[in-house]
Amino acid sequence: MNAVRNFAILLCLPSLLAAESIRIPYTCTAPDMDAFGFTCTPEEPCPVYAELAAVDALAGRLFVTGNLHTSSATMYGLLLVSEDGGKTWTEPVKRDRWSAFELIQFADLQHGWVSGVTIQPLPKDPFLLLTSDGGKTWRARPLFEESRFGSIQQFWFDDGKIGELILDRSQGNIQRYERYESQSGGESWETKEVSNKPLKLSTPRPKENPTWRLRTDAPSKTFRVEQRTSSGWSPTASFDIHVGDCKGTEE
Repeated sequence: MNAVRNFAILLCLPSLLAAESIRIPYTCTAPDMDAFGFTCTPEEPCPVYAELAAVDALAGRLFVTGNLHTSSATMYGLLLVSEDGGKTWTEPVKRDRWSAFELIQFADLQHGWVSGVTIQPLPKDPFLLLTSDGGKTWRARPLFEESRFGSIQQFWFDDGKIGELILDRSQGNIQRYERYESQSGGESWETKEVSNKPLKLSTPRPKENPTWRLRTDAPSKTFRVEQRTSSGWSPTASFDIHVGDCKGTEE
């Protein structure tokens, strides 16, 4: 996941007033079939779904995190960005197999982070996506040099340098929770606390974004990005949950 990407997709939302929704582009390939061990057929295809996890905004840009998955495998992490209020979207980070992108935070107009994890099939090798140019480019920074089970349960940065996170290591480790601190904007981390009981951040992460939210809409089978207004929550974008199918042949 390099800082400069020459991979991008364009997602168009013609009109929310016309109840149009976005289908995140996905084409099932033979390498995907092999990598994920799919046994899909044209008669019994494997549906592929989008799951959106978090939303945030900065300086006119809107960011949404999530993943593509089937009923049996997490396939690709997603970071979607819109610079025109949700009308069009791009992906500034190339999709890597087995990953999922989760929490997102911007501490100022330049520095931001997205938590990620590899799921193959258990959560392992947690990492952060870092940006220092307001979300224009991102790069991946693993938490550990060696492979380790666990996922980032929560994180928070007080500014562009000082932050902390809670790691959940529920797989193969009696001491399940670990708290880490960073003085370098997420470049490196130092262990501060290990416990069998759930740990808390020194600065509690807000439970919800006061301005933006994601909501599943069952009737339309979509994820909706909504902004708080004086009259309530207003829709900004809508993403189809079902994005495609794997059918056993390269499409």
